[in-house]
Amino acid sequence: MPDVTPLPAATPIRMGSNAGQPRTRADGLLKVTGRATYAADNHPAGMAQAVLVTAAIARGRVTAMNVEAARAHPGVVEVYTPANRPELALEPDAKPSFFSKLTETLQDDTVRYEGQPIALVVAETLEAATEAARLLAPQYAAETARVGFDLAPYAPESVGFGFPIEMSKGDIAAGLSEAASTTETVVETPPQYHNAMETHAIVAEWKDGKLYLDTPTQAPGMSAAGFAAWLGLDPADVVIRSPFLGGGFGSKAAVVGAFLLAIQAAKLLDRPVKLALARHQMFGHVFHRGATRQTIKLGMDAEGRLTAIDHHTTAVTAAFEEFIEGASGAARTTYAAPAIRASHDGVRNDVGVPGAMRAPGEASGSAALEIAADVAAEAAGLDPLEFRLRNYAETDPMSGLPYSSKALRECYAEGAREFGWAGRPLAPRQMTDDAGMLVGWGVGTATFPCPMFGAEARATLRADGTAVIETALIDMGQGSWTAMAQIAADSLGLDVEQVEIRGGVSDLPDSGVAGGSGYTATLGLAIDNAGGDTIRQLAEIASSDPDSPLHGTGNTRVVARGGRLYAQDDESRSESYADILARAGRETLSGEGKGARGENDANDHSFQSHGAVFAEVKVDPDLGQVRVTRLVGAFAAGRIINPRMVESQLSGGMIWGISFALHEGAEMDPRTGRILNRDFGEYHVSVNSDAPSVKVLTIPEEDAFVNPLGVKGVGEIGVTGTAGAIANAIWHATGKRVTSYPIRLEELLDL
Repeated sequence: MPDVTPLPAATPIRMGSNAGQPRTRADGLLKVTGRATYAADNHPAGMAQAVLVTAAIARGRVTAMNVEAARAHPGVVEVYTPANRPELALEPDAKPSFFSKLTETLQDDTVRYEGQPIALVVAETLEAATEAARLLAPQYAAETARVGFDLAPYAPESVGFGFPIEMSKGDIAAGLSEAASTTETVVETPPQYHNAMETHAIVAEWKDGKLYLDTPTQAPGMSAAGFAAWLGLDPADVVIRSPFLGGGFGSKAAVVGAFLLAIQAAKLLDRPVKLALARHQMFGHVFHRGATRQTIKLGMDAEGRLTAIDHHTTAVTAAFEEFIEGASGAARTTYAAPAIRASHDGVRNDVGVPGAMRAPGEASGSAALEIAADVAAEAAGLDPLEFRLRNYAETDPMSGLPYSSKALRECYAEGAREFGWAGRPLAPRQMTDDAGMLVGWGVGTATFPCPMFGAEARATLRADGTAVIETALIDMGQGSWTAMAQIAADSLGLDVEQVEIRGGVSDLPDSGVAGGSGYTATLGLAIDNAGGDTIRQLAEIASSDPDSPLHGTGNTRVVARGGRLYAQDDESRSESYADILARAGRETLSGEGKGARGENDANDHSFQSHGAVFAEVKVDPDLGQVRVTRLVGAFAAGRIINPRMVESQLSGGMIWGISFALHEGAEMDPRTGRILNRDFGEYHVSVNSDAPSVKVLTIPEEDAFVNPLGVKGVGEIGVTGTAGAIANAIWHATGKRVTSYPIRLEELLDL
């Protein structure tokens, strides 16, 4: 096993293999033996423990807290409330960046949602802080909570990450009125809450004029800058250490208000402070997937080809801030039609601010659109797969741009072959198993964009012929430590065992954002460019050295392989990296690299990953109980760096799709606005027994335009398509169309 022991300042991980090989996780042994250091595992000397106190009502005011009793409890150091909240450099409702929504920092006694922070207790021990938090016994003046869709909608400023609230092409009215047939489908998706294995946590320590934070973050550089803005610091004076994350899913990319309180407490008390959120505190304060009600109208000609797609989403957002789940975006990217409209409005509820959650927009949108596509296929008398093929988009449905690559036809074909789709009867309720269970098959189209955000890396060759890559890389479970080293090895012409990755610390070159399925493409390109820059410099040294066998070759006429440079036209002329550096009197040689999409590239092509998911369900005709018995997903996502990691990501996404379809959703009490299932006993997610057979197929796809590596992204596409495929399979098994998620057995009791 290679050495993967984390260091205090940076985390080196050594690996072996090259890009395209199914390398096992280099950090796997650390994780399974408990030696991987997560944020809450850090305990600097003199550390105090903090406990967050959160509101038990959804709307109103805190009228009293027994601060004296809490402060008098043995071991309590301080209690922070709106009366003595630490001052920030910015007002709490400022927005220094897009990801800095209103942060709940005890700015007043107003309660905006259940779970909002209303106090912070700091004590010598976690037990003392927890007991004192209970002694606060908050009292409230509660107001009627605003919950659900039956409120006046409003026109938001934007959707998701800045998209217009409406995008359209063609004449929707004509496309619907002139259609041979039309369908209208209304689908509701529930609020879903981030529940990574590792809850949000922070250990804050002020030392030697700098702020050191051990906290899980998907964007170390951006997070350091965000904390610095709120605290009035130079970003260089904020150092975030985050080598390992126990999951993120989008919730760990933004500044969390409660963490600002812990940081300020550490400064005021002149000692380190640790704050780890309890599981129930993950429901409200750290973003979630907002609920949606989607209305999809489809028009078709006599052959079942779409004449119009009108996809409208009403999304629930917070009463005090805005994030609109961009679910209608699915209409812009999936099927071809001469007229397409994707529109949104919002409903303000007394909930925490929604935000990015794995496949934001696309997960909810595809879950609805894929049901609507099956409804249309039924109306047209077509097999659902045939309907999708007849409405296949050869170019981007909205913009008309050519795809950088698109192997969705191959996904449909290979997935259908593996699944055995050809034997599917058209009518529902035609298949049973030996136990009398109703059997159904469904399909869903998967699609997700291929963004690039910007990242930096530094590559350094050393005198012994080994190399080190430095970047603030994080790994939230997707295998970044492993895949990035494979890319680095190829760029440097070394075996991966000779490459060390130093990451997990924000004062290294900015690794960008691990999100949006763009991390491997963006940071991988930065690493590849850094390695290429280093080899270019090395070739220049050798080419200009009369004593080198490569003298006169120039830096563009050499090949780097196996720790040596070779002349392209005569491989008998070669020299090792170590010899080139030694003769030049160099101990090291460093190159820099950046990863980002070119300004013109985004205007030339449409960049999407694609896939097709096939689902089999069995439904008990007496009890309505649903079991997903088989899933087959075929995905085309450009160049695959590590097949093992990619299969893990895609199968994990499909299992999340099972969760979306059958299990996951926050239950809101309409009388109080309180979440009723704020734990893993009641908030259900898929477990091993819910996914007995999940098969992933990766379809070869070359993409010369998406980026120089040809990498697209796989972190989120597995979620899209899967929920819809399961819903469609349930209809095929039962003949009953359920259009609200999660699909519960009470919807199927009258079979």
